[in-house]
Amino acid sequence: MAWRGLAAEFLQVPAVTRTYTAACVLTTAAVQLELLSPFQLYFNPHLVFRKFQVWRLITNFLFFGPLGFSFFFNMLFVFHYCRMLEEGSFRGRTADFVFMFLFGGVLMTLLGLLGSLFFLGQALTAMLVYVWSRRSPLVRVNFFGLLTFQAPFLPWALMGFSLLLGNSILVDLLGIAVGHIYYFLEDVFPKQPGGKRLLLTPGFLKLLLDAPEEDPNYLPLPEEQPGPHQPPPQQ
Repeated sequence: MAWRGLAAEFLQVPAVTRTYTAACVLTTAAVQLELLSPFQLYFNPHLVFRKFQVWRLITNFLFFGPLGFSFFFNMLFVFHYCRMLEEGSFRGRTADFVFMFLFGGVLMTLLGLLGSLFFLGQALTAMLVYVWSRRSPLVRVNFFGLLTFQAPFLPWALMGFSLLLGNSILVDLLGIAVGHIYYFLEDVFPKQPGGKRLLLTPGFLKLLLDAPEEDPNYLPLPEEQPGPHQPPPQQ
């Protein structure tokens, strides 16, 4: 059946991209079915820190507005560029990818306090696009068949298109700024004279999410080695 094929295809998507995209779609569906209200999801410091509604720190990144062109536009970019990062520069580094989400989310939340921003999913999308574009500077991007340009111009084209949709560019600028901070700390500063990596993924994330590294000094047991095995000597 068609839905089984789609489900099988979706399960081939890397874990972080699959989880975040599914969470966004399910949150929007719940709002559309009136199981949830946007007023239960938006970021409100008073409700978070005084009423302990801590879920708002996460749900404000999951809601992109009601079903419509803007929602599908954002989902397209979230799915595509999140997957490109996870299968590209973060391949085999799930913990580092999750840490990038956490770093970006915390920084956006702190900066969002200054701008009274209630939903930050669009900013997270802009951050993902920015990081991918800076790590793929020679890739040429076709923007909906209208424009073709080098990848580093993509975040700005995305911001302009968002403005045409009637969205605030402040959210996009926030995502671009946070994306640049991450890119600078992760890719630029460590390569400078005297520079070093400042963003170190916590060990517990690596333990939970990354496959354990093989010990180069490990000597396999005889029965684990390829080829015929001799029976152990008789005592």
